[in-house]
Amino acid sequence: MKKGIHPQYYPQATVICTCGNTWTTGSTKPVLRIELCPKCHPFFTGEQRIVDTAGQVERFMRRLEKAQVQPRKKKEERRRKRLERRALLVEEEAAETASEESASEA
Repeated sequence: MKKGIHPQYYPQATVICTCGNTWTTGSTKPVLRIELCPKCHPFFTGEQRIVDTAGQVERFMRRLEKAQVQPRKKKEERRRKRLERRALLVEEEAAETASEESASEA
């Protein structure tokens, strides 16, 4: 290795998690501070925990509740139009079958 171009290596670097868990490892920094570790990460613990970043979760939950209370108008309009078209088709088919039956009787 060339001298003077590599960072100093600390074989006993301390890793500190926000949950309080600490351990030692090798690193180029003497102390590492992390937010999630294997003892508190939801993947390893099995619990559902939401890490909120600047209120994103609350904003999403508010939008989700609002969407469930008030369905989208466009979707309702499309559904209503589709049902109206189906009703017209059923009426036309009924009229055609009635006219065919009356034509076959005469």
